[in-house]
Amino acid sequence: MKRYQLFINNEWVDPQSKAWFESLDPFSGEAWAEIPRAEAADADRAVMAAANAFEGPWSRISPSERGMLLHKLGTLIERDAESLAAIESRDNGKLTRDVLGQIKYMAKYYYYFGGLADKIQGAVVPIDKPKVYNFIRYEPMGVVLSITPWNSSLPLTTWKMAPALCAGNTIVCKPSEYTSASLFELAKLFVEAGFPPGVFNVVTGFGDEIGDPLVRHPSVQRIAFTGGDEAGRRIYAAAAQSLKRVSLELGGKSPNIVFDDADLDQAVNGVIAGIFSATGQTCVAGSRVLLQESIHDAFVQRLAQITKTAKIGNPADPANEIGPITTKPQFDKIRDYIAIAKKEGARCVAGGRVLTGPEFGAGQFIEPTIFVDVTNDMRIAQEEVFGPVLSVLKFKDEEDAIRIGNDIKFGLAAGVWTTSLHRAMLMSERLKAGTVWINNYRSSSYATPFGGVKQSGIGREGGIESVKEFMEAKSVWISTDLKMPSLFAGK
Repeated sequence: MKRYQLFINNEWVDPQSKAWFESLDPFSGEAWAEIPRAEAADADRAVMAAANAFEGPWSRISPSERGMLLHKLGTLIERDAESLAAIESRDNGKLTRDVLGQIKYMAKYYYYFGGLADKIQGAVVPIDKPKVYNFIRYEPMGVVLSITPWNSSLPLTTWKMAPALCAGNTIVCKPSEYTSASLFELAKLFVEAGFPPGVFNVVTGFGDEIGDPLVRHPSVQRIAFTGGDEAGRRIYAAAAQSLKRVSLELGGKSPNIVFDDADLDQAVNGVIAGIFSATGQTCVAGSRVLLQESIHDAFVQRLAQITKTAKIGNPADPANEIGPITTKPQFDKIRDYIAIAKKEGARCVAGGRVLTGPEFGAGQFIEPTIFVDVTNDMRIAQEEVFGPVLSVLKFKDEEDAIRIGNDIKFGLAAGVWTTSLHRAMLMSERLKAGTVWINNYRSSSYATPFGGVKQSGIGREGGIESVKEFMEAKSVWISTDLKMPSLFAGK
């Protein structure tokens, strides 16, 4: 097996514990790599390397030079996309062809933010004070801690890292213990691109052993986290002790709403893509489909028919459309939710079974599953399953769809299928979600902000707005009056 080392200050180093743990292939169930088990001493070493780089060589590089380094990194990612995709797919079980597409697109983030690096401008403020000149400058914060989950390690790290580096910060990355290997492979490209030591660092291990010391480290100025809402709350609480800046991209239970005037063939395809892409293991999964009453039965029939044709198996096989569940705990959780749905009275019209046999490797596969007769007070309609499980609900009209769609603690995304421009605008305005897709689902771009409302998170990733999330605004006052009056009359 390949044994990885921590990447700190552009060097490969053993963890202080001299301990490693195994990374398992979700398809075969076999261990294929050894990942360093870092602890508090490693956290300090990585953070201080990033802090020294921020105060030293990285601060002396001009914004234009930063941009060129980011652009160079993008070209290397494009060059090595296939090998990076193979590693990531082996770690998380996603379809290799899908991961390859994500990583090729990921390179464009570095091109985009590389181009922005020397275009973050301040402002002159026309203040109400005579003989005083005021301007605003934007400055990097310092060390940024990136914490990412197991479903899309490289892309989700990039969403944080590209704008943070563009702004002039340095990075410490802590990927999920389930999917760490691809970040080490990416680290090699940082060295090749010419980034100074300490600008990018990778430490791996478990939350209580390495994650918590990183979050609480006094030299970490900013935390960017993607993951579950419970973990997000713990990080937010810990960061609050030292008033660190935090962005959180958390869970979702997104409504995908189909009106009776929609192009139903397109809507069926959109609903399937919304929930079953990445085997449902995505925060924006359209896991609640809301169907107008008049089309409910026919739509469900068509949806179930197509879902039953899914090709399921080895994610490395380009013919397959559904891969394994990434982790054993997540596999067990999804099975539990299927049982809960049945106990609550929901009716399964497609899937719901665990798949076993030689073509399913270690057997960590669950059929794409559809439940009908779901009401919005059921757990299956309210709680994030994070798997290939769809809940179907009925609604009467626009007001009913808005009520059901918003009756949830999450607010990450929503989809609407309609040919009415009026209805599209109304729904986009009144649905409480960070992203609303009209007649499409899961579209994304480096050029536009992404994030949630309510308990789906804080802050935005993507677009120009995300760069300033990693910067502080400084107000500078310059007096043009050469006479400073004395406070005391006698002086």
